[in-house]
Formats: sequence, C-alpha cells, structure tokens
Amino acid sequence: MPLAEWACSVCGSPNESLVDPALGATQKFTEDCAVCCRPNLLRVTVDADGDVLVTAEFDE
Repeated sequence: MPLAEWACSVCGSPNESLVDPALGATQKFTEDCAVCCRPNLLRVTVDADGDVLVTAEFDE
C-alpha cells in the first residue's frame, strides 16, 4: 500500500497515512494529527499510475 504524506490543517506538521488503492480512486477518511491530535478530513485521489494526492482540512 502506498504511503501518503499530508500536512496537518491545524498545526502544519507532516504526517503519513497508508492508502489502499483497492478502495477506489477517490477516498475520504478522518485521521488525527500525530503531533497535535486534531482530526483532519483527508481527501485522497489515486491516479491510474498509482500516484496518491492528499488534501487535509480540519474535521470539526
């Protein structure tokens, strides 16, 4: 499974999450920041080459 890197939308710290391409080309899930523990809504896109793009926003 590819490792996706993303920056916390609250504190800006770098984080990593495993992404399972078998779950689809577009995915959405919540992960807590490893530093500040605030929830981030991750929107994940996996392209045809298996490259992963992640955007994070604060999940209230």
